[in-house]
Amino acid sequence: MARFRPRTTFRLAAQLHGEQPAQVPAWKREEQGLSRSLHERWSTLHRHCSDQSSHLRLNRLVRRLTHYDCGVRESALAELELATQLIRTGIHVTFLPESQARTADLECRVGGGRFFVEVTTMVGSAERQRLPLRGLDLDEVDGEEEDRGVILTHRILARIRQKAKQLADYCDPVVLGISIPRADLQGDRTTRPEEIWLDLKMLAGTVTVLLMSLRSISAVMISLWDVEPLPSKAGTRLANVELIERPKQQKIQPRVRILIHNPSAASALTEWQQNAFLQIL
Repeated sequence: MARFRPRTTFRLAAQLHGEQPAQVPAWKREEQGLSRSLHERWSTLHRHCSDQSSHLRLNRLVRRLTHYDCGVRESALAELELATQLIRTGIHVTFLPESQARTADLECRVGGGRFFVEVTTMVGSAERQRLPLRGLDLDEVDGEEEDRGVILTHRILARIRQKAKQLADYCDPVVLGISIPRADLQGDRTTRPEEIWLDLKMLAGTVTVLLMSLRSISAVMISLWDVEPLPSKAGTRLANVELIERPKQQKIQPRVRILIHNPSAASALTEWQQNAFLQIL
């Protein structure tokens, strides 16, 4: 009897995490299309989340992790990583069922309190990735020139507004996790754009101003994989912002991670909940 070859998505998932297919020989992982590290994280979540709803969503997560579309894969990967990190901080995590009425992704409990987490990923289109270094072409667009960092900031603000409408009915604290993956995972590697230089303090300040009008969101955690922080022009910092910047050479963690608390949140994070996210940073 003929034997089917392992799906090519296995090799793709392995390459995304710096592994070669030969290093992951287990037939079950090959069948699912997962690298060793992805399979271990998925198994950890499967053991931790014992309810039927979580298992159903985790099974769907496997299919999304091996999907042909980059945006679907990155969305599933961000959900998997954040849920695993929350568990490692001592939080009990449950995956909420998917429904037509858009809900958060995770229900989390710690210290007798409950909060919810919505995970979203911003991958972008191939056309957007090919914007020139200074952003928009002045021959096609009227107005002043915008750089990539400003464009990215506007996209982040738009995503927060969009998600705030989805999460408006929650009474418990809600954290929005935004993951912006590496540019070299988006589209054709041969057309990789120049690095995105980003003013982190301006980003944190504009997000804070926006959050003050969106009281349903308690905090936003932004993970930026492929940006270059602009040198800070001032020594001041916002009291509601926690920021971690890592060396450019490391590839395992995001280059920058920012946790921005909403000063006007209807339900603020408790001290235990805040400590959990500080550990994730």
